[in-house]
Amino acid sequence: MIQHVRPTILIDAVRSSEKRPSTFLGLRPIRRKALGDARTAFGPTGTPVLVFPSRDHGPLGITRSLGRLGVPVYNADFDAFAFSFFSAYSRGKFKLPCSYDAPLKLVEALLACAQVLGQRCVLIPTNDDATLFVAEQAGSLRESFIFPECSPELVRSLCSKKSMYFLARKHQVPTPETSFPQRRGDVIEFIERAAFPIMLKAIDGSRLYQRTGRKMFIVRTKSELLETYDRAEDPTAPNLMIQEYIPGGDDVVWMFNGYFNRDSECLLSFTGKKIRQCPIHTGSTSLGICLNNEPVAQITGRFMREVGYRGILDIGYRFDARDGLYKVLDINPRIGATFRLFVGERGMDVARALYCDLTGGSVQRDYAREGRKWIAEDIDFVSSVRYLRERSITLRQWWTSSFGIEECAYLAADDLLPILPMCLSRVAELVRRIYRRFRGTLVARLRADHPAARRTRAGTRWLALRTNSPKRPREAK
Repeated sequence: MIQHVRPTILIDAVRSSEKRPSTFLGLRPIRRKALGDARTAFGPTGTPVLVFPSRDHGPLGITRSLGRLGVPVYNADFDAFAFSFFSAYSRGKFKLPCSYDAPLKLVEALLACAQVLGQRCVLIPTNDDATLFVAEQAGSLRESFIFPECSPELVRSLCSKKSMYFLARKHQVPTPETSFPQRRGDVIEFIERAAFPIMLKAIDGSRLYQRTGRKMFIVRTKSELLETYDRAEDPTAPNLMIQEYIPGGDDVVWMFNGYFNRDSECLLSFTGKKIRQCPIHTGSTSLGICLNNEPVAQITGRFMREVGYRGILDIGYRFDARDGLYKVLDINPRIGATFRLFVGERGMDVARALYCDLTGGSVQRDYAREGRKWIAEDIDFVSSVRYLRERSITLRQWWTSSFGIEECAYLAADDLLPILPMCLSRVAELVRRIYRRFRGTLVARLRADHPAARRTRAGTRWLALRTNSPKRPREAK
């Protein structure tokens, strides 16, 4: 028997769609002409949107992007301090009482959100778990929500790096050579023919992150591979894969953002590069730039048509100079956290394209301005320090890379409040890390100073002296 589950309505302050928050110190990061063009392309904006979940800068970008056009945007999350909850463009906030572990209860909670809103609304999932959940529960959610419908099997295949690898090879999309060891013996066998460095990645990135705090490793020696594998792998449920390392810096990593309609036709597409990543060399974009890359757009468009994909897509490639191919690294069958890097001359982005298409509007072709830059302030600070410490970049290169940034993930002149919970969250995370490190050092010292440990060390020294001391000859009686 399932108990009735309702979300907690934290705030339901409905604002006029015509009202826009004032700018700060005269700063206007959003160009009025682009905003006006986007409003004209949209037409009616009365259908509400529910963003789920709403924790990080990706959902905050959706809230701002659609809210600036007058769309009523609501946010749902498991955490009462989700960053989007503090946005001036959020009309209402729902704290969900259960997680993905209780799918039926979560469905009931989302339906209760739609009931509060009073009409059918657009649902935008913002991470892999939410996207797969919506695909699996589409039958129950369809009555109250509008969203692109993809088969759960396809979504699961694109989220899993193992299934994605075989799917890409089936459709002749270049990918790095990859091996999927099931036990330590398979890794030892792989070492005999391996060329280092190599990438040690997770099939399911969230599982590895929970276990180690990272989603991938660059491994440079045989011993390092075995040591990292032993530390990171779960023997009961193998989750690691060994992937060919494609040489080159961060500038060989390309991104594609696009929207595909119900016929798998790409209505809007953008490409760009990563300038910096966090964690460095292997992580998500902390500073990116828009650059046109027609081969990447063509490869992606053909691939998604053949598999029948619908909705927003975020996909990453790495250019291999050895054979001149763009090789797919990972696919996110959802909106990416970096999507606000890709904004067209008329103000279109993939969130606006999805809303326009699902509510009966027409998505006009738009093209990104070459050289547009976007930054995630918190993680770019961390990555910049690490790049400088590693001497991958100079202080002058870091300074010049900051020129031309048009939009930040958190700081916005017309929406200042969300940066406060972000800063508090990062400070709390730093304090927790310092505490864990201090606690580990303190426990090690206490154990070393324990009387039993001192007796053990004394006994060890005594035995060593007895073993190594020269034996005296016995005197004759």
